[in-house]
Amino acid sequence: MQGVLNGFAVIALVIAVGYVIGRRGYLGDGGREVLTRLAFHVATPALLFTMLAQADLSLILSPSLLVTALSTAAMAGIFVTVGVVRGWGVGRTTIGALCSSYVNSGNLGIPIAVYVLGDASLVAPVLLFQQLFVTPVALTVLDLAEASSGARLSWAQRLLTPFRNPIAIGSLSGVLVSATGWTVPSPVFDPLELIGNMSVPAILIAFGISLCGSSWPGGRGADRVPVLLSTALKSVGQPVAAWALATSVFGLHGARLLDVVVTSALPAAQNLYTYASRYRVGERLARESILLSTMVAVPVLVVVAALLG
Repeated sequence: MQGVLNGFAVIALVIAVGYVIGRRGYLGDGGREVLTRLAFHVATPALLFTMLAQADLSLILSPSLLVTALSTAAMAGIFVTVGVVRGWGVGRTTIGALCSSYVNSGNLGIPIAVYVLGDASLVAPVLLFQQLFVTPVALTVLDLAEASSGARLSWAQRLLTPFRNPIAIGSLSGVLVSATGWTVPSPVFDPLELIGNMSVPAILIAFGISLCGSSWPGGRGADRVPVLLSTALKSVGQPVAAWALATSVFGLHGARLLDVVVTSALPAAQNLYTYASRYRVGERLARESILLSTMVAVPVLVVVAALLG
């Protein structure tokens, strides 16, 4: 259980630093927005490029990834269905669907994989799937929703939308480098790696700043139902779906079953708040869903490790 507690402790402390910064006003009124823009437009694309440029793309063909993909699609599909019926809007529903299915495979998944599963590479298929497929699709939907409120887009503009997004560009560029086997020269790669290292701290500090003056997650208000639904799907629905698929469809057991269920039980990723802030939609939904799912994930991961470990 040390890995679970260590991973959450690191995140909690950095978020707490952000909260203190926000309370003290050290970065002024626009500090959170600056950090969000830095993470979205510069640091996160650099991080994804350097990670994916060195990734083993053959990992995306594993049975574990199929379990992850199907359980992700199931949880996102449930939220989208409810969102359409309840009329929550395209942008808000997209953010909620991400919070229901997009796991924190990076800054939390990696330490938990190391301390609980014994191998950091076990989160690589999830990371690749989310960055190569889920993120480009979701950000394209958000881009199109944002553009639809203004000028009408041509079909060419719609098709090119994913390639104008900095995060999608960083991910796809990294995949291209990995697929071709090209080695990025050190004078180029090292500065990008250094810039990418700012991504996670910037996201967590911006998240901590956003908590200033916030109510208890899942409280009253228009976001109560979406927050509780996304948290239930992410924290309980996804690991249960992953377990059912892994055992009944793919015949996984032992360590492989533990790996896929633990990764599915990870909470919603903090970078989802960056996306919500960037598009100015579902910000409270993202913030409260991430915080609540992170709190719930601690006992869930302990139970999963106890039952399957």
